[in-house]
Amino acid sequence: MHFRTIAMRNGIRQCKEQIMKIETKCLHSGYEPKNGEPCVMPIVQSTTYKFDSCDHVAALFDKPTEYIYSRFANPTCDAVEKKIADLEGGVGAMLTSSGQAASLLSILNLCSAGDSFIASSAIYGGSTNLFCFTLKKLGIECIQVSAGADYDTILKAFKPNTKAVFGETLANPSLAVFDFETWAKAAHARNVPLIIDNTFATPILCRPFEWGADIVVHSTTKYMDGHAVQCGGVIVDGGGFDWEAAHKANGFFADLCEPDPSYHGLTYTKEFGKAAYIIKARTQLMRDFGCYPSAHSAFLLNLGLETIPVRMKQYCENALRVAEFFKNSPKIESVRYPGLTGDKYYKAAQKYLPLGASGVVSITVKGGRSGAVRFMDALKLASNVVHVADIRTCVLHPASATHRQLTDEQLKAAGIDGGLVRFSCGLENVQDIIDDIERALGKV
Repeated sequence: MHFRTIAMRNGIRQCKEQIMKIETKCLHSGYEPKNGEPCVMPIVQSTTYKFDSCDHVAALFDKPTEYIYSRFANPTCDAVEKKIADLEGGVGAMLTSSGQAASLLSILNLCSAGDSFIASSAIYGGSTNLFCFTLKKLGIECIQVSAGADYDTILKAFKPNTKAVFGETLANPSLAVFDFETWAKAAHARNVPLIIDNTFATPILCRPFEWGADIVVHSTTKYMDGHAVQCGGVIVDGGGFDWEAAHKANGFFADLCEPDPSYHGLTYTKEFGKAAYIIKARTQLMRDFGCYPSAHSAFLLNLGLETIPVRMKQYCENALRVAEFFKNSPKIESVRYPGLTGDKYYKAAQKYLPLGASGVVSITVKGGRSGAVRFMDALKLASNVVHVADIRTCVLHPASATHRQLTDEQLKAAGIDGGLVRFSCGLENVQDIIDDIERALGKV
């Protein structure tokens, strides 16, 4: 990112928030063509940037103020980052090469060997594997807490070295709706930030910063893209967490509040204020891990973002119809969809997701794993793929695929059983989707 313009850009964003609705932002935020420039955001397919003097380059390695190298930032990616930050209501964003990379860096930006963080048990299986196995090897402990835990239970899970709390707006695939206010209250009582994976909801259905979250991550591979053409992720900094106050209270976050020896003594909170977290993530972690997307990937992502308000509305409408059909089928043991009246999370969804609960419906087919497999194999329109949140209807068996690495105990905590099928409604005519389901259930 062109860091010296952060304050100016934030001013533009705040001004636009007063006059533009989110649907309009999806089309116009991020890239603003000047007179005679192309209307469509161009692809800047360059790794390098020319400077007129050695002193200019040297100065940038003391304080990052311009594009240096496309492992850190790129004009095309920058435009998409600004758009996503605007949509979520944050002060800055950083694209990554995958959703996993976004989740990883969001934690590593706060935790080092010897630290811990708390995560809801109802999160994506890949995140659980990353947090509970891979990060454990790096000396970082993930403390899993039941998604339905009350305030006191969450507080009891904290250790003296706990530096963050992590949850999902809509859990994949259990579709548990995150209790933002309870978890945010607990995190802030211990002076640590709340990180939210908002992939299934997108900023169209839920804006976590408005409910107490401090950091938001997405797998942009899912609804933000919507067309299965790019793999990516993003971290968004809400700019509301007081890192200096937390540092004074418990000594945490010295990497943000004290000089960084790996970047010539730069102090992020001093130099960048509310954007300290996201700039540290870029200058320190992206520098070293290098998981930045290509300009072309960002361009494709932007095309998806331009239509996401229209798509999310239709996804939600199709999913509600499909959930109602499943609910009335004698072949289905249970249906999980927070937008469905009577669902365990219906009340929470009305509060946090009033516009809809995404296009994903989780069902348990009678007959356990074998019944689920027979149903899935009999589908013709819906594709059996390792993907979700596409324009095309797709299905997956989590217990044997995305959550295969979890223990039986972890599967139970995540709300997953052998008969569970994750059904992701696409944008086909909903009657065609239902007809496909009806034919397939006839084989169960």
